Amino acid sequence: MVSANDKARAIERMSALKTPVPVVDLAELAACDVVLECAPAEVFKDVAVAAIEAGKIFIPTSVGAVLPRMHLVERAKETGARIIVPTGALLGLDAVRAAAEGVIHSVTMVTRKPPGGLKGAPHLERNNISVDGLTEAKLVFEGSAREGAIGFPANVNVAAALSLAGIGPDKTRLQIWADPGVDRNTHHIEVEADSARFALDIATIPTEENPKTGKITALSVIACLRSLTQTMKVGT
Repeated sequence: MVSANDKARAIERMSALKTPVPVVDLAELAACDVVLECAPAEVFKDVAVAAIEAGKIFIPTSVGAVLPRMHLVERAKETGARIIVPTGALLGLDAVRAAAEGVIHSVTMVTRKPPGGLKGAPHLERNNISVDGLTEAKLVFEGSAREGAIGFPANVNVAAALSLAGIGPDKTRLQIWADPGVDRNTHHIEVEADSARFALDIATIPTEENPKTGKITALSVIACLRSLTQTMKVGT
């Protein structure tokens, strides 16, 4: 989600450039070699389809929006496009990808967020779940990563990325807690595989403008972009 402050700063930077940066329709973005999607999930399809049909490199940050559109992966094979999912807040994604080359038996993820970072999620509104005035942690969702991505499209893209790297969105198990006792977005992940057993604990600092996501997500996207042209790339 792009805040009004972010848009204002982007406009200021563009106005300072000697060569103006054009503002175009979403579909016209496909003229670029690399298309980075960081828009609200409602317009994901417009950006993704245009990039993939044009055979471009497509980098989605709304990873949850990929799950119901896996046919785009097959289409990318036909057009020569590439879909690159950035690591985002999922530190240790390389280990999950490596384990997936063998056999992964189970993947579980427990996410805890300050209640304000979950407000407005479709799952909460559909089920009349309130996170206002909490004095202790409250379990607001338990199910698959696919279900979590539908119910919390702005909150658990990390779970979607985890599922794509591992055993898929239907087998990856997810819990989401609204926790007034945390001031960071925390994720605890456990993986049981034939090659290794490991656990990951991540506590990301929410962005001031959009507490639904962490600061490290934006930095991960920058690192992803740099890796496209680096002479030496560290990591899988």
